[in-house]
Amino acid sequence: MSIKEKIKEIPFLKSVLKKLYLKNKAETFEKVSKKEKPDPKLVLFESFQGRGYSCSPKAIYEYMQKSPEFKDYRYVWVFRDLKAHGEFPENTTLVKFDSAESFKYYAKAGTWIVNSRLRDFITPAEGQRYVQCWHGTPFKKIGCDIEAAGNATSTTEEIYSEYTNEAKKISLMLSPSPFCTEKLVSAFNLKSIGKENIIIEKGYPRNDALFTFDDEKVRGIKAHFGIPENKKVILYCPTFRDNQYGGEGYKLKLALDFESLRQNCGDDFVILFRAHYFIADRFDFEKFSGYVLNASDYDDINDLYIISDILVTDYSSVFFDYANLNRPILFYLYDVSEYMTKMRDFYFGTAMLPGFTAQTQPKLEACLNSVLEDMRNGGDGLLQYKAAMEAFRKKFSPLDSADCAERVAGEIFRCGDDEI
Repeated sequence: MSIKEKIKEIPFLKSVLKKLYLKNKAETFEKVSKKEKPDPKLVLFESFQGRGYSCSPKAIYEYMQKSPEFKDYRYVWVFRDLKAHGEFPENTTLVKFDSAESFKYYAKAGTWIVNSRLRDFITPAEGQRYVQCWHGTPFKKIGCDIEAAGNATSTTEEIYSEYTNEAKKISLMLSPSPFCTEKLVSAFNLKSIGKENIIIEKGYPRNDALFTFDDEKVRGIKAHFGIPENKKVILYCPTFRDNQYGGEGYKLKLALDFESLRQNCGDDFVILFRAHYFIADRFDFEKFSGYVLNASDYDDINDLYIISDILVTDYSSVFFDYANLNRPILFYLYDVSEYMTKMRDFYFGTAMLPGFTAQTQPKLEACLNSVLEDMRNGGDGLLQYKAAMEAFRKKFSPLDSADCAERVAGEIFRCGDDEI
């Protein structure tokens, strides 16, 4: 067993080393930031703590790149892997997550556009704007709204403190709906710190791509995964469980039996498996070759949405975005009671979900067969959920369209420092 593996077996030692690591990074950030002056025309982007080129930061960045209004701006992207996300224009600098160079650019950029919580020690100075895009409308409770004590890494008190301290740093925050605005205000404790009015409620830039794709783009993405044109595509997106943690991150006890699914629902479809970015497991897909495809490391989930005919998920926020496509959604809620009482609980009941719900594999397979049969006969697969889907979109994504990035960027960069 290597030293690294031995450390994983000793939680206390791992915790001490993590604290020392973060203390060292905090000292580096403080030292580096003292030397820099913010540049209002330098914008820094970070998505999922450097794991991806995706979500609303990507949509806003790409809008700014093509807009004459921002032709003299320069950009920085923070990544964990600098070679994993393709080529970027000359006006864009790539820096490694948690590096001294990234800290320098955090100190230099006039605006930060981020979709997940920052390191606690990264704080904006005077003249800097921190825009928190967040990464989806919440179904499961987040931040200061969590009351259950099932988190494997933090107590409810620690979570409350973390989200409140994060809120103190935020200048502006994005929301796609009045519902989401209300939940972000409570989850980040914004009202208690006098920041309930920092919300930009203009839709989610991350969803612009769901209104602008064409058949050529769909064919190209399917070709990337080697998906035959005659196959339906089912996107499976389970979320992480707060009480399943070990080694280097959250684990997922896979509850979906792919072999049973193939036997009972046919093989005229493929399954794209997309794990939450917190999940550290690496599943063995070899025995399901050609039937279950691993899409967990694929950068932009929007590409997976637009090639998928059906979404299967649980408590992940992905279904709010996917609903914009008006396609069938199945909810596999095999541990719903435990999730409600011991982990997160939800902001609304499962009766409002715009699709079939199942707590067992046989029920899920029966629901999936109903949807597939309708689609094979030329239907859209929504069946009795047509009206529910329409009502759901009106409540949870009424502002999503093809131009949210433009509207949001306009709000961000029309807002002077004196208004923040």
